[in-house]
This record gives sequence, C-alpha cells and structure tokens, in this order.
Amino acid sequence: MLYGRMGEEQRIGAVLSEAGRGRSGVLALIAGPGEGKSALLARARELVDSQWRILRCTGMETEAELAFSGLRQLLEPALHLRDLLPEPQRLALGGALGLEDAAHPERFLVGLATLSLLAELSALGPVLVLVDDAQWVDQPSIDALMFTARRLGNEGVAILFAGRPDFSAPALPLLTLTPLDTEAARALLADRMPQLPMEIRDRVVAESAGNPLALLELPGMNLDSVPVGPPALSERLLSGYQSHIAHLSARARLALLVAAADAGGELGVVLRVLTALRLGAEPLAEAERSTMLTVTGQSVVFRHPLLRAAAYRSAAEHERVAVHSALALELAADPDRHAWHLAAATTGPVEAVAAVLEAAAERACVRTGHGAAATAWERAARLTPDPAERARRLVRAVETAADAGQFARARRLADQAGELTADPVHRARLASVLSHIEFEHGSPATALRLLQRGAAETAVAEPLRAAAMLLDAGRVAWTNGDIAGMRVSRAMLAGLPSSPDRDNFLGAYDGTLALLEPDPSAGIALLRGNSLRPEQVRHHEPAVRFVLATQAIVIGDVEVARGILVELSEFCRAQGRLGWLAAVELMLAQVEFLAGRFRDSELLSAEGRRIAENTDQPIRIVQADMNLAMLAAVSGAEQQCRELAESAFARTDLASTHRAQFNWALALSDMGAGRWAEALDRLEQVLEVPTSQPAQWLAVRADRIECAVRLNQPERVTDSLDELRLWSAALEAPWAQALLRRSLGLLHDDADSFARAMDLHGTGTRFFDRARSGLLYGEWLRRERRNDQARAELREALDIFERLGAQPWARRARQELRAAGASSIPEGSRGPVADLTPQELQVARLAATGATNKEIGAGLFLSPKTVGHHLSRTFRKLGVTSRVELARLPLD
Repeated sequence: MLYGRMGEEQRIGAVLSEAGRGRSGVLALIAGPGEGKSALLARARELVDSQWRILRCTGMETEAELAFSGLRQLLEPALHLRDLLPEPQRLALGGALGLEDAAHPERFLVGLATLSLLAELSALGPVLVLVDDAQWVDQPSIDALMFTARRLGNEGVAILFAGRPDFSAPALPLLTLTPLDTEAARALLADRMPQLPMEIRDRVVAESAGNPLALLELPGMNLDSVPVGPPALSERLLSGYQSHIAHLSARARLALLVAAADAGGELGVVLRVLTALRLGAEPLAEAERSTMLTVTGQSVVFRHPLLRAAAYRSAAEHERVAVHSALALELAADPDRHAWHLAAATTGPVEAVAAVLEAAAERACVRTGHGAAATAWERAARLTPDPAERARRLVRAVETAADAGQFARARRLADQAGELTADPVHRARLASVLSHIEFEHGSPATALRLLQRGAAETAVAEPLRAAAMLLDAGRVAWTNGDIAGMRVSRAMLAGLPSSPDRDNFLGAYDGTLALLEPDPSAGIALLRGNSLRPEQVRHHEPAVRFVLATQAIVIGDVEVARGILVELSEFCRAQGRLGWLAAVELMLAQVEFLAGRFRDSELLSAEGRRIAENTDQPIRIVQADMNLAMLAAVSGAEQQCRELAESAFARTDLASTHRAQFNWALALSDMGAGRWAEALDRLEQVLEVPTSQPAQWLAVRADRIECAVRLNQPERVTDSLDELRLWSAALEAPWAQALLRRSLGLLHDDADSFARAMDLHGTGTRFFDRARSGLLYGEWLRRERRNDQARAELREALDIFERLGAQPWARRARQELRAAGASSIPEGSRGPVADLTPQELQVARLAATGATNKEIGAGLFLSPKTVGHHLSRTFRKLGVTSRVELARLPLD
C-alpha cells in the first residue's frame, strides 16, 4: 500500500483508464529525491494488465551527456517494429540510436519516429511508457519524448515522467507530490517496521519531514551520526548511506564504486571490470547482501539513486580514477562511453584525452545532440594543455550550447572563453553568439554593439565573417528603429575588401536605407536587383538567410521571403538549430498572415511560441504573441487581442517595431468592432515608428484612410494617400496598386477605382485584403442602389471572410447583403471547411492529394492513428465518406 498517495494514484489511474480506451495521455510527476516518484511509477505498472506493453527508462547522471542513450534504453523492446516506419523516420531513428549511419538526423524527425514507433506498438495493445529520474535523461532523448508527448492523440499510449523540481516539462500536465502528513507517515512506519520503538518512531517522523524514503531509511541508520538542521534531507540521507557503506569491506566498497561509476548497469561490464581490478565476483555478492543494490538478470541496480551517489562519493579520488580507467578499457568498442570514462580518469590536461572527447562532441553534433556536444567540448577544453586549443574548444562549446537553445549556459562559457583568447576570429565568433542571445532576450542595442565590435576585430583575419556579422547588425538596428546604428554598420561594411557577399550585403543596406528617402523607387530597385532565390542563399549561415528574407518582406515580396524561410526552417530542423528555429517559424507566420493564409500563420505562431518557451527566447515569445494578436483581431477575439498587447506593453524592452505591430492589431480589433476613432488614433501611433515606411506597412495607410473616410475626416490622411501613390508606383505590385485604388474609391466615391482594385486583387494571394476591398466596393454599390452588383461582390467577400474566420468582417458583409436585398443569407454560413480546426484542415488538404495516413503523419508530426482520428472527424464535419469526395471540395 502507498500511504498518503490516494489522490496521486487516482490521477495516474485516470490517465491509464483513458489510454486503455484508446485515448492517449501524459502526466509528469514532480518531487524531490525520496518523495515517492518511483513508487508511483511502480504502482502504475501494477495497475495495468498483461495486455499492456511497458517501456521504461531511468535517467543516470553520468549518462546525461550521451545523446539519445535514454531513448535507446526506452525503445529497445520495440525496435523490432522499426522497419514499419516510413523510410526517413526509420533512418533518423536508427542514426540517432547508433543503429546505422545517418548524418545529422533531424531532431523533429527523431521525435516523430518515436511517436510512430509507439503507435505501431499500440496496435498490439495499450502502451505504458515510464521515464524515471527524467532530470538525468539526456536532452536529445527528452526532446524526442516531449515532442511525442505533446502530439499524442488516439494511439492508446500513456506516458508518465517522474523528475525532480529542476526537470522542465512545459505544456505537460503536472502532478507535484507533497510530503506525507504525520498520520500517513506513522501508518507507513507501523506497517513496515511494527517493532520500531515509539521514541525512535517519533524522531524518525519528525526528522523525515514527510519524505517516504527517509521514513524507511533513517531507522536503519545511526540517527546521532546523521546531520540535522540546515543541510537538505538528501544530503542527510547521503551522509547516513556513506556511514553504512563505511562498514563494508574495502573490496565490497570498490564493487559498489564500479557499479556506481558506469550508468549502464550491465552485469557483464561490472564483472569484467572487477576481474580486471583483480577483485572477482565475491565483492559484488557482498554488496548485494548489504541490500544496497540488486542483481537481476543481466542488470545491476541500486536501491535508490542517492545510494548510488553515496557509493561514488565515498570512494577516494585515486579509487575513482582506477575504476574509470578500467571502464574506459572495457568500453573501448563504445566510443562515447569510452571517451567519458577516459576523461573521468584524467586528473590534469592531456591532449590525447581532450582529442578523444572532442571526437565524441563531433559525433554528438552529427546526431543533433548539441547540448551533449557542448558538454563534451567544455570538458575537452578543461583537459587541453595548449591555451590556444583550449580557447578554440571552449568557443565550440559556446556555439553548440547556443544551437541547443541553452543560452544561459552559452553566456557562462562565453565569459570564460573571452578571458582565455585574444584571437580576433574567436572573439568574433563569441560576439556573434552573444549578440544573438542579447537580441533574443530583448537587448537589441547591446546586440548591435557586440556585432559591430566583433566585426571590427575580425575584419582583417576573416572579412567574410565580418561582412555577415555587419549584415546581421543591420537587421538588429532596423528592428529597433535605430537608423543611425544602421548607417554606422553600413560604413563599416563598406570598409571591408570587396567580395560577392560583401557587395551583395552592401546592396541590401543601400536599398533598405534608400526606402527612407522621399522617393523609395531607387531603394526598391536596389533590393529587387539584390533579391536572391532560396537556392542562392543555402550556403549562408541562418543569420544571413534570415536577413535576406527580411529584405524581401520590407518590399512586399512575401512569396520570395516565404521560399527562403521554408528552406531555412527545414535546415534548422534537420540540424537541430533550435536557437534559430523559433525566429524562422515566427517570421514565416508573419509572411503567411500578410498573404492571408491565417490558418497556416496560426499553426506556425503556436509552434514557434512553444519552441521559444523551451529555449528561453523571450523576444520570440513576444513575436509569437504579436502574430497571435493580429490573428485574434481579425477573428474578433477582442479580449485575447487586448490581453496579448497589454502584456507586451508592460515590458520595458519592447522593440519599437513590435510595439507598432501590437498597435496595428488593436486598431484592426477596433475596426472590426466599428470603433473608427480609436482605430485611427492607434494607426497614427503605428506610423510614428521610424521604420514604418516600407511595403509591409502599406496596409496601415489603407486602414487609416478607411477609418478617416468613415469618420468624414479625409483631410487627416492626405499624407497616407500620397505615400500609397508613391509606393504603389515604385513597387509596381498588383497588391499595392489595389490598396491605392481601394483608397481612391473610398475618398472619391469612384466606381472605376473600386472595380480596378478588384481586378488587381485577382492576380495574387492576400485574400483578406481582397475580401475587404470587395466589402467596401459592395457597400458603395449598395449605397448607389446597384444592388445586383453589390450582392455579387458582398457574397464573394463573405465567402472569403468565412473561410478565413474573419468574423467581424463577415458580420458586416451579411448586414450589407441584407441591406442590398439578399433573400437568404444563412447566419454563420462559413463554407465547407470553416468548422475544421487548423490541424484537421491540414490533414484534409494532404488526404485530398491521396497521401496515406503515414505520409500525412510524417508531414505534420503526428502518428498515423491520430491522423486517422482527425480524418474521421473531418469526414463527419464535411459530410463525406472517402478521400475521393474530399478531393472534390474547395479546401484552400
């Protein structure tokens, strides 16, 4: 019986019950050492019957840096099903687990393969996944399992994590264990140790503080030798365990050390090392008789992780060195474990050992285990005798930590590396990483200074690196509205030796700065001539590719930007570059919004926000909220839009362009509700930003004109009309000319302008703008009593608004249709796909192309079972029974 854990058992039982009925679930148990996490996982195993498949792994502190070691341990019983996975998933999982060669297995694809493998296993019965001591499971394995946990659907899989308070499980249901109350603690002792004297029982209850492990372990210790007071309970237990270990023979203590030093827990390895140390098997048998560990089958398992830690700490340093040396020899065929044991056996700088550890870091990078690679490079640096080589390895540790999204760690390592090296290239690389971190944490001015300083230091040694850094400096300055900072960076770039990249980047600067001149035509021409296709920028680092996508956005070339960003997103996923992935996906979400693909924008914004939360990128969380605020505004979710904006405005580090975007969202929300005066005031605030001239802000001018006309104040917006004329002529883009024609129609009651706007909209995407022009034209036609034409325009606009979920504008279109004499306008008639969730719509689109459930799952990071569930709900909502019928529906 588990005393005092009835509520926790019920929560676990509910997850298991749902999974038994085919609905997957997940729960993370959070508690300190000895508070009952492992006991609850054991109880979960007892609650399921023989129909269940059980997979489990236990994190080990010494294996926390072996990429995918936890996942290999967990999935081993199911790997015979790997051939059932789609080929890319099979190869990615095999490469990650070391089952076959695969360069840079995509981290998200490894997660999807894990999900698919569990789904295949669930075809044989419900699946229970138990992850104990999750805080010590290697990060790539946790990433794959978190990916899986967040995408569970109808597979019949239950995942239970158990970890200490430092285990991060964002977006997962949590169950935090509390200490046992006095009544439960007394009942536990009375059940397990009925002969314990009352005075000892009372003391144990008091000193255990409700910790179940302490309740069971303290009675067997000399309580007077166990420290009381300030040390954490785990430290007190460790002290008690160490006292117990001290009473064993020296040979048994050494056997405990061998078992503790290697987290693999393989009996064969332990016995062979004991033989190499001339101890034989008897010391292990003595250790087992002490009940500190057990030998089961081919495994050696400590009774509790604290015992393992005590066994390791109790040994003298020379004993630990000898054991790790023996383990390194025994594990020579396992290069990663060999490298780490060799490092642990090394007490001072040794280049040969550092090189072995560096090779382990390189292998971890190949498997996209950037966090593990950072640790290996850091340790390699510590073991490197040559100062220059030590600095180089530490710089690589900084870069890989940042790639893993471990920004606090990258900062710490960068401080250390900066003190070691005066090499200009190393210092520039550090500046590049630190600038990215500073920008992501809301300090663009600091990021700009770092980039400029780093570029200056490496201008002679590596001018191409300096050029790339200065290009990124321009992006940072632009985002912060710092035109002076842009000009300084441009001057520094011009001072570098000429090269194709440098000249191209200089063109990007000149074109962008020229957009701020009274006539933007020259700037637009420069940027268009400087525009690069995705295949032309693949050789560049993410920072450069990101800037080139931004360059396309500022002149309104959203499809060019989309092409670059889609490829960059795929690159970051494949390389595990989580430090950049959130930024790329959120910029892509903004592009999809401008194009009127609201569902896609919503999905990208939500996914980008999750990644930003996981990688501690607060500025990207703001950007995600900015996108979501725009989507909330057009959908009529006024409270959500307002809450997102107010949260952002409370920040002291909000970039001026982000503040402008939130104000635009609030203005759109006001326009949807008919609050024209409030909207006009907000739109005027948007245009106060120094960088609000470029093309992506043209729609703000058109919105401002609409508000002013509805308020009968056209004199307030003559400047916006002039800018629309100027920019639409310079851009020569149909969408920009359509905004101008719509605005002229409003200002001058001009039917020809409205009609021309509709013609121009018909040549591109930007569906929301097209529908809004149709609504305004329909309103004008209705006022002119041209009701037949009005109804045609209004019905088309209504159809688009409904498909986009733009409910405030859809309501206005229905009102205008009724006023124009339409006899039947179903309230809320939203088209065939409007009731689908964004994910259902994605599934439907792919299914309509003939893709199988496995192929759809591979594309959307879902299991085939979950795809099937989405598809069945989609069929019911759309009233179809087959993919053939689905393909006949308008799903765009």
